[in-house]
Amino acid sequence: MIRTLSVVLVVLISCYLVFAAFFFYGEGRDKDCVGIQIVVKDSLDKHFVNEADVVSILKKSSLNPKGLKMSEINTHKIEMALLKNEMIRTVEVYKTPSARIKMNVIQKIPILRVLNNAGSYYIDNEGNFMPISYRYVVHVPIVTGYAKKEYVKEKLYKFALFLQNDDFWNNQIDQIYVRSDNEIVLVPRVGQCQIILGEIDNFEGKLQNLRLFYEQAIPVVGWNRYKTVSLKFKNQIVCTKK
Repeated sequence: MIRTLSVVLVVLISCYLVFAAFFFYGEGRDKDCVGIQIVVKDSLDKHFVNEADVVSILKKSSLNPKGLKMSEINTHKIEMALLKNEMIRTVEVYKTPSARIKMNVIQKIPILRVLNNAGSYYIDNEGNFMPISYRYVVHVPIVTGYAKKEYVKEKLYKFALFLQNDDFWNNQIDQIYVRSDNEIVLVPRVGQCQIILGEIDNFEGKLQNLRLFYEQAIPVVGWNRYKTVSLKFKNQIVCTKK
C-alpha cells in the first residue's frame, strides 16, 4: 500500500513539473527582457574586465537583449561575442524566470609578462596569449631579451606555471632574461646577484640546488657577496664574487 502511494506521488510530482515547465516556459517566451545581470566572478583581485566592458561589447555587436522578446534572444551568440575579448576566459549566459539575462564572466589569469622588440603581452595559466591592459597591471615575472613567442609558449609557460604554484619561488623571481642562445638569467627580487639558469630544461632540479644554497650559504655570506650564481652545470653551483 505504502509502495503504491509512493509511486502515485512520484507520478503526480513528475506530471506537475512537466506541466509547470511548459506553462512557465511558454509564459516566459512572450515576455520582454527587463534587463541584464553581469557578474565578473573574479573581479576582486583582477580588473581586466568590468560590467561596462561587457555592456560595450553587447552594444557594439548589436546584442543588447534589453527590451527584446525572451524568445528572440540567442544566448549562445552573446557568449561567442563576449569570448572574442582576449581578456575573458569563459562566459555563461542564460535566461532567468524574471525575464532577465544573466552573464557570468571569468577573466584570464596571467602568470607571465613579456616585454621585447616584438611587443608586449601576457601569457595566462592555460598557455594562451593575452594583451596588455592599460587599465590594470598585474605583478607577475617579466620576460625580456630574445624571447620568441614559440619559446615562451613551449618552454617559459611551464616555468612560469611552476613559479606560480610555488610560494617560495613566486616571491623570489622578478625578471627572466632570455639570451640569444636561449640560456636563461634570473633576476631575484632580493639582492643584486644574477642567477644564471642556463638551458631551461631541468629547471626544477636547478632551483632545488639553488634553494639549498640559499638556506645554507646565504645566511653565512649574505645576499651581496656574489655577482653571479651559475646553475648551468649538473649538481654544481658556481659563484662569481663581486
